Amino acid sequence: MALSKAQESIWEKVRSLGAGGQAVSLSDEMCAYLVGRIVIDLGLQKSFPEIPRDLPSFFSKQSLASLVLSGVDCHALYERLVTKNADTDVYFACLAALHKARLKYERILSTQPIPTLEQVGPRGLLQYGQLGGRALSAWLFWRKWFFDIDNRAGQETGYLFEPIIAYAIGGTPAPSKKSPVKRHNDPYKGRQVDCILKKRAYEFKIRVTIAASGQGRWQEELDFPLDCRQSGLTPVLVCMDSTPNPKLDALIRAFRDQKGEVFVGDAAWAHLDKVAGETMSTFLEKYVRTPIQDLLKHAKAELPELTAKWTERAIDIGVAGETLKIPRDPRPVEDEAETMPEDADDEIGAP
Repeated sequence: MALSKAQESIWEKVRSLGAGGQAVSLSDEMCAYLVGRIVIDLGLQKSFPEIPRDLPSFFSKQSLASLVLSGVDCHALYERLVTKNADTDVYFACLAALHKARLKYERILSTQPIPTLEQVGPRGLLQYGQLGGRALSAWLFWRKWFFDIDNRAGQETGYLFEPIIAYAIGGTPAPSKKSPVKRHNDPYKGRQVDCILKKRAYEFKIRVTIAASGQGRWQEELDFPLDCRQSGLTPVLVCMDSTPNPKLDALIRAFRDQKGEVFVGDAAWAHLDKVAGETMSTFLEKYVRTPIQDLLKHAKAELPELTAKWTERAIDIGVAGETLKIPRDPRPVEDEAETMPEDADDEIGAP
């Protein structure tokens, strides 16, 4: 059976380079690997004997570039997969988007430049004299580099985390300019929504904490369910972690006051599984829930020792007895946009 236009569009979108100097595309061998992983995830090996049973795990310590499967026709493999299971086109789109984001961030780590004195020098006035000049200047450079790579991680995750959950449950993310949710105090201004599904507007959260945040920003979160209801949609809060705290309680009340739906902890995952269906719930379990639950389990108030070593060829980060080695690429790259593009909802390419 030939691919539908939507399924072929997913294939082409996955293989496209994307925008920006650090964008990546997926080779035939990488696409074949992803199809192979889906085959194994869904227990379809009998129908795909050419897929090795020892195909490397998606989340592993080996190089991301080594996650390939050679010697097969990747497009024919994809076509057979989506013919076998109608939902695997979205599974492929979401897994490919995750893989491209990981490859791109690996490149960001290798190319993020050392800060300049012009960027960090004035900040030294806040701590000058508390450390010697050599130690303080090094601390300023390290601190700025960590800030930069974390900021980039936040950007890339913003293009990825909510969209893959949205597509997995059959919805779509809505940037502010395309959003059906308008602000109650400014009806001409839209609100970014993590997922629109039928007449529901979803807000996805990993955890709501009591950490301090700007009053305006917190009020924005409390206003979200009101904006949804006045725009004719049911607000839905999905919070993956059920750790109780006053802010979570306040957010739950805000949603319920607007006749919204609330799913927290195990109920959140159960709701996502139910809406996603059997195939995409497998994706959510393996590539979203398991990593997040593992990180939540290991998150401790007391942080382990951290070391950092910089050479021309690599940066070595030591933490909790392990070392992350980041090869360095000195070639310059284009500056990346710091705001979410208006076509971010098209990033994955799912229908």
